[in-house]
Formats: sequence, structure tokens, C-alpha cells
Amino acid sequence: MTKSKSIDQATFLDGHLLIAMPTMADTRFERAVIFLCAHSADGAMGIIVNQPAKKVTFSELLVQLDVIAESAADDLPPKVGGVPVIKGGPVETGRGFVLHSADYHVESSTLAIDGGISLTATVDILRAIAKGLGPDRAVLALGYAGWGAGQLESEIQGNGWLHCPADEAIVFDDVLNTKYERALRKIGIDPVMLSSEAGHA
Repeated sequence: MTKSKSIDQATFLDGHLLIAMPTMADTRFERAVIFLCAHSADGAMGIIVNQPAKKVTFSELLVQLDVIAESAADDLPPKVGGVPVIKGGPVETGRGFVLHSADYHVESSTLAIDGGISLTATVDILRAIAKGLGPDRAVLALGYAGWGAGQLESEIQGNGWLHCPADEAIVFDDVLNTKYERALRKIGIDPVMLSSEAGHA
């Protein structure tokens, strides 16, 4: 039996942003903003979009992954150097995941997510970006965040997370240090008020 779309949308949050509450006990997710790529009865998977990767540029990663030769790093299209590299989460931190605009798609490799945002985790997209043939907007995440069946729902019910529909600017831009406040404001919450209320809870 096929589930109705309205029930799916009400229950599952793929294509949404998760915003950590100030009371978040897990330091790995302190002030985290996570784009949820997949959410179902089996669990959830998302990418933290506001934590920088440690001192590595997209161009350096292309060299490390043998996508380009070191000598070619200076000849990349100008936009390539500006692709943000972020710490996507604590799971599989050696693996790259590219969140990108929906204008790039590889059959059987790209996961189309709500809101014009897609996820591709193969090296093909890195080669395409290096040649200037990739998506218009992209961010490379190292690792991801994952939840088992029912785990995310339990954390949300326990006031660990707020959520709202995704915003492409929050997902893709490289101003990482303001994404938490911007995500809160998107759902009408003043970050100062939330912090003070949490402090007096």
C-alpha cells in the first residue's frame, strides 16, 4: 500500500534543516545546522552545513584525491576555489559528499532532495567541478550525521532539535559562522532570546 504524500511530508523531514537547541548535550552537534538528505522509518542521514573542515581547501582536496595533478591546481576555473569544504558529521569522515544545486544529475549516483538540492557522493562530480562542468552551487562535506530507526524522532521530541524547510543560501554559502542564527531567524526565533531562555530553564 502506498503512503499518502501528505503523511510522508508531515512525518519525514528530508529536505529540511535541523537546528540544534542550545541545550544540545552532544558537543559534536553544538550549534549545528544540518541539512537532512534522507529521513524514513529506517532512520535519517544529514550533512552539517555550518562547521568548517580543518584547514583544507577544495583545490587541495582535489589534489589529495587524485582528481587533478598538483601542477593543475592553479589552472582551475575561478569558481572552483570558492567551493566550501565543511565537516559534514562524525560518520565516515574520510568520505566526501557533495551537496549541490539540481542542475547537475548523474543517473544512479545523484539523490534528488526536496527544494532543488541534490546529493552526489561519487568522484565524478569532483571531476566535473574541476573542469567547470559541475553544478552552479556546491559544497563538499567530509563525513555525515546519521540516526537509526526512531532515533531522530526521539531527539526532536526531547527538544534536542528545531526544524524548518531548507534555505539554499544557508545550505550553500560560505559564511558559516552566521548560519545558526540565520536558521533560527528563519523560523522566527531570536537567537538571543533562545539562549537566555535556555540558560534559565
